[in-house]
Amino acid sequence: MSDYFIHPLADVSSKLIGAGSRVWQYVVLLPGAAIGKECNISAHCLIEGDVVIGDRVTVKSGVQLWDGLRVGNDVFIGPNASFANDRFPRSRRRPEKCLITTIHDGASIGAGAVILPGLEIGRNAMVAAGAVITRSVPPNAVVEGNPAKIVGYVNATHGEYASEELAKTVVGSSVTHVKGVMLHHMPRVPDIRGSLTVGEFDRSIPFAAKRYFMVFDVPSAETRGEHAHRECHQFLICVRGSCAVVTDDGTNHQEFQLDKPDLGLHLSPMVWGIQYKYSADAVLLVFASHYYDRADYIRNYVEFLEMVKSK
Repeated sequence: MSDYFIHPLADVSSKLIGAGSRVWQYVVLLPGAAIGKECNISAHCLIEGDVVIGDRVTVKSGVQLWDGLRVGNDVFIGPNASFANDRFPRSRRRPEKCLITTIHDGASIGAGAVILPGLEIGRNAMVAAGAVITRSVPPNAVVEGNPAKIVGYVNATHGEYASEELAKTVVGSSVTHVKGVMLHHMPRVPDIRGSLTVGEFDRSIPFAAKRYFMVFDVPSAETRGEHAHRECHQFLICVRGSCAVVTDDGTNHQEFQLDKPDLGLHLSPMVWGIQYKYSADAVLLVFASHYYDRADYIRNYVEFLEMVKSK
């Protein structure tokens, strides 16, 4: 006796179904398709043979999963979400090899969303209903619209400060919810001739800088950063305009709005940093404690989480 459930009205040709999974009426499951444990495949779905679905996945009604789709664990796919596997489809012309689309662990796809082929939906990302995904979605990102753009990050607390008392800080540093991240209020000296703000390395800026770079002319839909450093410290100041910075220590997430030239954000090593929501006139100045070294960057979020866990 099988340890999974198949409705009598389902057309199931694959035996690669994990324990505790349930396949409901009018589902068509082609040979070779693999479904993990404790999944729920709702009525009126079609799954082709070169599809791999992880454990505890929910697929709602009206979804077709075509060859080349790889679905991680704990993924939610909403009703009538659409996936493609051929960039230039023609009738009766099957591609030699279908493009691989990957939905990583914990991601959610809203109802009616459209996912173009060959993309990745990052770990724990949230795709809004009706969104059209034309490029890969980073881990934890919330995307919406056509074409979809990032509008937020999952579980990121908002606001500059960790408490109301710290919000009253005039000059000095404030702790945050994220380990290794400090918010710095730099001195601001207003004058009839203009205003001045200043920082001192190894004092108000808590390291000696060996490098600086500036980021500007960033289209509002673009996201930058999306990495951590093994050894390098960074100090971010938006000297003109504004941008949002999401910080992540592997457990806690916090989003900051940098919109004043006397407000700085210190990111220690092993903090995942993302910058987005750039205003059209934004200029982001970044001081770094080390010279550029490609090997110091951690650009894969899963690898970052594994390194944090190992420490």
